[in-house]
Order: sequence, then C-alpha cells, then structure tokens
Amino acid sequence: MPKNKKRNTPHRGGSGGSGSGAAAATAATAGGQHRNVQPFSDEDASIETMSHCSGYSDPSSFAEDGPEVLDEEGTQEDLEYKLKGFIDLTLDKSAKTRQAALEGIKNALASKMLYEFILERRMTLTDSIERCLKKGKSDEQRAAAALASVLCIQLGPGIESEEVLKTLGPILKKIICDGTASIQARQTCATCFGVCCFIATDDITELYSTLECLENVFTKSYLKEKDTNVICSTPNTVLHISSLLAWTLLLTICPISEVKKKLEMHFHKLPSLLSSDDVNMRIAAGESLALMFELARGMESDFFYEDMESLTQMLRALATDGNKHRAKVDKRKQRSVFRDILRAVEERDFPTETVKFGPERMYIDCWVKKHTYDTFKEVLGSGMQYHLQSNEFLRNVFELGPPVMLDAATLKTMKISRFERHLYNSAAFKARTKARSKCRDKRADVGEFF
Repeated sequence: MPKNKKRNTPHRGGSGGSGSGAAAATAATAGGQHRNVQPFSDEDASIETMSHCSGYSDPSSFAEDGPEVLDEEGTQEDLEYKLKGFIDLTLDKSAKTRQAALEGIKNALASKMLYEFILERRMTLTDSIERCLKKGKSDEQRAAAALASVLCIQLGPGIESEEVLKTLGPILKKIICDGTASIQARQTCATCFGVCCFIATDDITELYSTLECLENVFTKSYLKEKDTNVICSTPNTVLHISSLLAWTLLLTICPISEVKKKLEMHFHKLPSLLSSDDVNMRIAAGESLALMFELARGMESDFFYEDMESLTQMLRALATDGNKHRAKVDKRKQRSVFRDILRAVEERDFPTETVKFGPERMYIDCWVKKHTYDTFKEVLGSGMQYHLQSNEFLRNVFELGPPVMLDAATLKTMKISRFERHLYNSAAFKARTKARSKCRDKRADVGEFF
C-alpha cells in the first residue's frame, strides 16, 4: 500500500451520528441515576453495581445485528445513551463489568460509524483504555487493546488518532515485551500496535521503532543453527504469529529504502518458519513471503532470489502435503493457501478475490491488498462490510472513492429482516439434515447388501 495514499486521507467531519440527543439521553437512566464510581480495586461487583449495569443492553447485542441495531431496536439517541453508560462502567470496581463495558463499546464502534460522538469523548475513552491496560488482567487488557484498534479506525489518520497512539503506544509496547504478561494479552496488543501505527503514525522514527519492537518478538521463532529441521511450537507461537502479521502490515507503508533493508534482513531467515509444526505459523510465514516477493518485484522487475529453487521446493511440498500425522482440516487449509503462494512466487500470479458489500464490489488483486483486508477484517469482524461502505479512511486505503449515498428505499430493499434471516437459516438447516439422512440411508442399504 503506497504510503502517500494512506497519508492524504481527508479529515472526516460528519460521518458518524450527531450528538443532538446527548442532553436528552443523559437526563434520565434506565434504573436510576448514575452512582459515583471509585477507582480500580479487585473487589467483586456489588448488588448495586449489577443493578446499575443491567440498565444497559448486553454488549454482545451490538455484534449480532451490526448496523441494523438502530433501525430495529431504537434511535441514535438510544445508542448514544447506552454507550455513555458503557463509558461510565469502564471505571467500575468489578473487572468483569469493566471488561463487558469495553467489549460493548468496541462492538458498537465496529458496527456503526460514530465519529462525532467519539470525537467529543476520545480523551475519556483513551484514559479508560490506558487504565485498563495498566491495571487490568489478561481478558481486560485484551478488551482494552481491541477497543483501541477500533477507536483508531473510527478516527482515521489525523491529530486525534496520533494522540491516542502517543498515549497508548508505550503501554502496548511494554505489554508486548513483558514476558510475565498473559500471552493472549500480548498477542492482542501486538495486533493493536500494528493497526494503530498503520493508521495514526506520521513520524517515521516511530514507525521504525514499532517495526523493531515486533521484529524482536517474532524472530525468536526463527530456526537456530543448533535446532533440528522442524520448529516446535510453544505457548509463545500465537504471539509470534500476531507480531509477524502486524510487522508485515507496517512493511507495506515503509519507504523503499527501509523495505529493501528489511527484505535483505529477513528474506533468508523467514523461510525457516515454513518448517514450524504450527499450521497457522506456516501460513503466516508463507503469506508474508509472498507479500515480500511482491514488494521486491515492484521495486525491481528483474528481482533475483538466490535460494529460489530451495524455497519453491518447500512451498510445493506444503501445497501438496499429505502427512498423516497432521489433521485433515489443517492439511486442506494449508494446501489451498500454499497453492496460491507458490503461484505468486513462481509465476508472479495472484488469484483475484471479490468482496461484496451493499451494492458495491471490491477486487483484491494483490498480496498487499489481501493482507491489509485480512488484518482489518480480523479487527472489525462482521462490521467490516459496513465500514467498507461508510468509513472514509478504509475506503481511501482500498481506493474505493467517497462513500456511495443510498436513499432509504434502496436500503430497505437491500436489507433482510431478522425474521427472514431466521427462516432462511431454518430452511438451510432442514435441507442439510435431509441430505445427511439420505446419505445415511444409502450407507445402511450398502451395509445390508454386503
């Protein structure tokens, strides 16, 4: 992804919901007035806390229906009221309540553009995330890091997201490098650090510092001279995978001089990760290699890789892997991915993918675009399609142009109601059950025959 295309993103001023109903929304609460909450402690939630929390909807409700929540269950003011409640609950005594509040805010921001609302409260949100990262345990730190990623995606490039990264960056780096911290928390923080840096950093030295931090993590999985031909996975492998993928994302926005330096440093060491006994590590390493070849050939059309024969042999073996000691699902997934990686390395070919969202389509026609899409899809989940339609930052990254404005009638014809979705899923389930029953009957008949 060329750096200049990401940096020239226009500053959004009104993409999200307005705060016109903010005063009315705070005038009353569902279960009484907000109580004064105290700073963090490890005490369990009191009855009063649980009663207070029950005044707001379950955080998971935002993830289930995405942007349809507003149309079916309330107004913009209702959503803003719920979010204000969640923001208040990030200061609660109970760790579980704080975690649920963080997840509720994250799910809402992943499924709806709320730029104006969070712009007014970005300092409050940043402070809450900072406290939860510093004082929270594993699950709470993961929820805080995930929220930080989505917060930066909502804000897009600019002073606001730069301030978020400036505040949270050192804490994320500390957690990533802390060997005593939870592996899962370090893994989420590595992804968050890469995504936030991709969006917000305008300081080249900060970009290089982030790359170095992530490098120091995933290079610990490289094959050492004293090791055997197989890299055995450890509890840290998931952290190394996330760090490698975040590092690869940032590599796509580096200046050419830095890209060349990184390619020289890692081109001959990264293939050793293809011998890992973890299928996800093998796939992450293979996709990173394919992207690095794409970058190298973009800079030099006649790029020559010295160990090409050895590398293609490894890739071909993985693309046709039939080892019995590996799970069938892993082998199927691996073979599919490595067939594409082998084509990219040998033939400079990429199988174009089509992503549909609303009335639009996006064609993923290179490894840089695929890796960027996969990263943001992991962060936003089911909200990715909505953000591709409405988020100016993401539309700029994928060169989709300004958001397409659709009238209410068109939107209504495009949307499937929850009831219709339920009927469709029920019919599909019945059809699958019927097909399985027929298959079982045939097997029974064959058994009786013999």
